[in-house]
Amino acid sequence: MFTSISIGGESTSTVIVARFKGQPLDNATLKRLQKLGAAVAASAACERADATGDAGTFIEAYPGGPVDRVIIAGLGDAKNLTLDSVRTLGGNAGRRLAAAKATSALVDLGGPLNAAGLDARRAGVAFGEGLGLIGWVCDSFRGKATDAPTRTALKVRGEAAKFTQGLETGLGLAEGANLARTLSQTPPNIATTGFMAEQARTIAKKCGLSFKEWEGDALEKERFTGLINVGKASENKPRMVRLEYKPEGKAQSKAEGKATDKPIVLVGKTMTYDTGGLSLKINNGMVGMKRDKDGGCAVLGAMHAIATVLRPRRRVVALLSIAENSISDEAYRPDDVITHRNGVTVEVTNTDAEGRLVLADALCWACEKENPACVIDIATLTGGVVVALGSTFAGMFCEDDKLRVKVEAASANTGERVWRLPMHAEYRDLMKSPVADILNSNPNRKAHPIQGAAFLSYFVTEGTPWCHLDIAGVHAAEKNAGCFIEGPTGWGARLLATLASSY
Repeated sequence: MFTSISIGGESTSTVIVARFKGQPLDNATLKRLQKLGAAVAASAACERADATGDAGTFIEAYPGGPVDRVIIAGLGDAKNLTLDSVRTLGGNAGRRLAAAKATSALVDLGGPLNAAGLDARRAGVAFGEGLGLIGWVCDSFRGKATDAPTRTALKVRGEAAKFTQGLETGLGLAEGANLARTLSQTPPNIATTGFMAEQARTIAKKCGLSFKEWEGDALEKERFTGLINVGKASENKPRMVRLEYKPEGKAQSKAEGKATDKPIVLVGKTMTYDTGGLSLKINNGMVGMKRDKDGGCAVLGAMHAIATVLRPRRRVVALLSIAENSISDEAYRPDDVITHRNGVTVEVTNTDAEGRLVLADALCWACEKENPACVIDIATLTGGVVVALGSTFAGMFCEDDKLRVKVEAASANTGERVWRLPMHAEYRDLMKSPVADILNSNPNRKAHPIQGAAFLSYFVTEGTPWCHLDIAGVHAAEKNAGCFIEGPTGWGARLLATLASSY
């Protein structure tokens, strides 16, 4: 799409405006276009038969002079204009700008936003997210058999100062999500466990985060037995990574006991590849398993946005459980029993239910060592959540009312939709084992996505606010639409960063 997108530029060679269905351009927009010598051409374009103003439609005018092109977006009915539709508008406008090889753009949506009662800054954030998300490219793995497309760098600004401020924030949030997408897209022969840990280290250095890594004997010392067992069949050895964001003026080490000193803890499942282990995936089911690390990718993207754009006043800790689920004579087996650091024993019934085992280590650590204000884990955990919710919502499991409200508010702001699924003692009972405390997977497929959450609940200290997000259905897009092209979405990076900034 673009080589880069940034705020700035004095040129107004391309102007983006909008109008509602069946209505002319509003007077405020026309006055501003008139100053640019573009009002007559834009008004004439709105009279064309194809200028319906329907949501998602675009027409263009070419006034000449300082303004080469006016892109007029259709918004549909005013009552239907939401932040989500502004975000989609940003993505679709980005497609038009890229097709036109535009190098600068002025966005003027003030009239329609005022008419719909939308805050200019929040609308700017949404538009910037859409523009930044559609601007993602990952050409690193193209060789000499295909021609690299010609791309331009885009400078963009809003007509209103508040909208421009929002644009900058939105582009920053999109940058975090795009970082997650690039990591997701990186193939497993490159994105090994060591590579992911090194990426976390690089991000930490760039963004001023603290970094700590456990591997080898250090995993044994800290009793990260889920990681050790899941990862021991691979030559790419497992690791636990911890990042911490500390706001300026805050103490550098552990919490001191006050509520405001307690960090938000983000936990990401980071399986660099999942063969299923000895419970081998069948029927080409491994294709796409490079994306089993997308929970961890989202957490890294969120930490980038937290440190560079949002800068909340509370500490944020990220824990990445990094492993590769492979096959060898060292592989863990069905029938093995694993004892986690909190003393809970797990009978392995399916080595393809490995993500919950590595997440258990991080959840234990978070509750025991971090004194968290809340814990949110994010994972491509179950195929069952895809059956339940498709690719429209992520599955949310959260029994803490205050935390759930915050997650839902962040979801509403970013357009990353969540749907609450139930938790009940009976679901926990499904995980009981006749041999150990619990099973890692019940052969009974009832409530499959809830089983995963029920398993994880055994590793969260009672009373700790906790939310589990199962993103198996939403972490990749299957078609080009709106803000996304086919491929990884970076789902959760923007939501987690927004949540952290609101706490």
